[in-house]
Amino acid sequence: MIYELMAHIIKDDINHEDWMSCLPEKLWDVPLTHLSIPGSHDAMSYCLDITSPLLRSESETFRLLDGVFCCFTRPAIRRWATTQEQNIVEQLAAGIRYFDLRIAHKQYDSSNELYFTHVIYTQAMVIETLQTVASWLESHPKEIIILACSHFEGLNCKMHEELIYSLKKIFGSKLCPRDVALLTLRNLWASGYQVVLSYEDQSASRYKELWPPIQYLWANKPNAEELIKFLECKKRLGRPKGFFVAGLNLTTDRCFIASHPWVSLRTLTIENWNQVKKWLEDQKPGAEPTCLNIIAGDFIGPVPFCSLVIALNKKLL
Repeated sequence: MIYELMAHIIKDDINHEDWMSCLPEKLWDVPLTHLSIPGSHDAMSYCLDITSPLLRSESETFRLLDGVFCCFTRPAIRRWATTQEQNIVEQLAAGIRYFDLRIAHKQYDSSNELYFTHVIYTQAMVIETLQTVASWLESHPKEIIILACSHFEGLNCKMHEELIYSLKKIFGSKLCPRDVALLTLRNLWASGYQVVLSYEDQSASRYKELWPPIQYLWANKPNAEELIKFLECKKRLGRPKGFFVAGLNLTTDRCFIASHPWVSLRTLTIENWNQVKKWLEDQKPGAEPTCLNIIAGDFIGPVPFCSLVIALNKKLL
């Protein structure tokens, strides 16, 4: 049944490489915090290095299991820690404009190389990846992206300073300062700003180019019904000020993972997609308390996620 469902809905999302510049002119003066923006949860997990060590934040029990039964734990990690299939450029081309980037330094690594993470480390390195993003922005001068850098496991103060220096060098004048007066497409285009860079560490406060953490509404639920119930509850409490993310990503516990060896996060996401899709189509962006802003999901390629999220902006007209 699952394979029939996958065959029915899996298709490449429409290319939305320049969707921001193609918005109706009326929306050019709407703050980005009031637009509907597609986001990628754990954006770099498409290239996890299955041979890399576990993050040091993982429990000792899991470390022990992984050391003794890696033939079982590693396939499970691949099935459940992989949240995306498309690479960073493909995600940009599909229309993703918010990227959840979890950064770490490998334990016992004598180099200063930084990697992305989700349970384990990625093959892709941080600086190389962000240089690729900056290159893409050069050829798409009217697209604005939001990079949410977080976690920073294993980084000391010196590494933070070096990373921030590299980020400023890579993006240069494209970095939008956090005190910008008017956060609209028209104003950002006129100023040449293309990158809102959120940096979840206290060292960011010294740099005007770095934004504070962006609140992520994470349900931590295993099915669409509970996910929607959580998000509806949050909507009733009113939207946060500024940028915020409504996460559509599902989560299971390790008991479920161990007892369902043929299930993966991908199949779980697709099984629940139709119910999530119906709810998503009823949402709207804007300034009202129940409106959404950034909407982040898993496997943004196999389901028509970006098209739906971008289309919500029509409700502002």
